Amino acid sequence: MTNKEIELFRNLLNQRMQELRSEAGKTVEDMDEDENFPDPADRASMESNRNSVLRIRDRERKLIFKIQEALRRIDDGNYGICEECGEEIGIERLKARPVTTLCIGCKSSQEIEERKARRVI
Repeated sequence: MTNKEIELFRNLLNQRMQELRSEAGKTVEDMDEDENFPDPADRASMESNRNSVLRIRDRERKLIFKIQEALRRIDDGNYGICEECGEEIGIERLKARPVTTLCIGCKSSQEIEERKARRVI
């Protein structure tokens, strides 16, 4: 991978992390607002929406950790190398999923094994 491509991914990952952190801050601000609904159905709807937002934010929190790990791999010089087979991960795959640690072949094999394991259970 060229230095130009590495910097492209570093910028992409940093930008995505800033976006996620910004959204998390907005969520906290929105939840600080005390809403009072006299109708139980309205209250239940609001709680359901709030729970959905919290689940999304939890997934985004996990993504932030993956982004931080990817940035560490960039700093260590291991970014774009498959953790399973040691081959380079294709640029197109990294563009689609910049936090990935597996090449498409190893990821496909992993998914096949997961499907087999689910059938056994």
